[in-house]
Formats: sequence, C-alpha cells, structure tokens
Amino acid sequence: AGPSLKVISTMSVGFDHLALDEIKKRGIRVGYTPDVLTDATAELSVALLLAACRRLPEAVEQVKTGGWTTWKPLWMCGHGLLGSTVGIIGLGRIGQAIARRLKPFGVRRFLYTGSGPKPECAAEFGADFVPLAKLAEESDFVVVTCALTPATQGMCNKDFFSRMKKTSVFINTSRGAVVNQEDLYDVLANGQIAAAGLDVTVPEPLPTDHPLLSLKNCVVLPHIGSATYATRSTMAVLAADNLLAGLRGDPMPHELLL
Repeated sequence: AGPSLKVISTMSVGFDHLALDEIKKRGIRVGYTPDVLTDATAELSVALLLAACRRLPEAVEQVKTGGWTTWKPLWMCGHGLLGSTVGIIGLGRIGQAIARRLKPFGVRRFLYTGSGPKPECAAEFGADFVPLAKLAEESDFVVVTCALTPATQGMCNKDFFSRMKKTSVFINTSRGAVVNQEDLYDVLANGQIAAAGLDVTVPEPLPTDHPLLSLKNCVVLPHIGSATYATRSTMAVLAADNLLAGLRGDPMPHELLL
C-alpha cells in the first residue's frame, strides 16, 4: 500500500503479527478487537484443560481402534480439578474469565503471576500473587493467558518445566512463542509433567510431522480460542467499525495505542 496506508484493522485481540515499529514510524492507526472474545477463549481454555487432564482425545482414539475392552481400575485415568491448585500466568480479562469458570470445579487455590499484583481482580478468587518459579512448583494446572512481549517470549522453558510436578498439566491459549516447544516436548516425552494442551504454536499451522503431534499426552488445537459463530461475527463488525472510524479520522471503538 506504500505511503497511502493510513489505517490497519485486525480482527484479533493479538497484534504480534503486525510490524509495530514500522507502523509507529509511519503514524498508521491500528484497530483491534479485545474484550469481545474473552468469554469464548475462556470456554475453550477450560475445554482444552479438561481434554488434556482427562485424556479425552486419547480415550476417543481407544474407542475407535479397539482399545476399549474389559474394565480395568486404572485404565485411562487422568487428573481432576477437585482440591487442586491452579496457576494462571497473566490475570487479565481472559485469565480472570478462566478462573471464574474453574472455581465451581472445586479448585482449592488459585495462584497468579504477571507484571505486578492485581489485588482487586484477584480478590474474587482469593488468588495469591507469586513469582513465576513458585507458581510452577505449586500448581497442579498451569494456564498461560499472558500477552507476548519481549519479557514473556520463551518464558515457559526447561527451567520452568523442571519445577513443575510430575502430575501437573500445562495449558497455553495465549501465544505460541511464550513456550519453548523443544523443552516442552522433552518434559512430556520423559514424563516430567503429565500432559499439555496447546491452542497456539510456533509456527501456525504446526507441521503435521512436528514432534509434539507424536505425543499421546499433548493435545494441540488449531488456534480456535475465539471460534464461536457469535464471537467471530462480533469481531468482524468491530473490525469494520474500527476501520471506518479510522478512515473518517474519528475515535475508533478499540484503537491500539502505540
């Protein structure tokens, strides 16, 4: 588009796919679609957590391939939420919406970490603000919902995973680059943690021969956090409204302030 490009509107809450430095240099306005996908993404995060901890894809495969035979006491056993500790990395809108949905499952304790304490947000869940290492050590379930920044890139790495319990389940619905996927593969393959569920990867789409896809204890989804008909429709209208407002020189409903 060259110098004629004045406005960009992205139908997403994430903006790591935009060349922000160049956009800022050229003074281009950017609209995005936060808030409207919070509930859909929180629902998907809970679904992914349950699928991973209760081994649902693996169980479906057993039914289809004849693995389902006579009853066995420990066959297809997973890990439940009742009495557990859930650690949330990034207690923003989506993190809070996930905690709100998980609380009725009988979660005993919520931990969270991020750029700083959020006592008003955390009060609803009685959540404790802790360092990242402590969250890894004490959580039965780790859910990543933070933004991708230079500080969070590759944050979930070998050191982080080595601190987690062998029975812990790791869930990422934020951005793939927050996780070192090679390190995650190693701990899953070696049984250092119980399972993982990913809605985001690097790259996207993930190649069909990627090592993570060979693991029974890793559930990978194709980045469908906001994929409900109602949410995508709302996102589309908001993206159009942002674009039109930008072209008119008016305030956008949701402008990314660079």
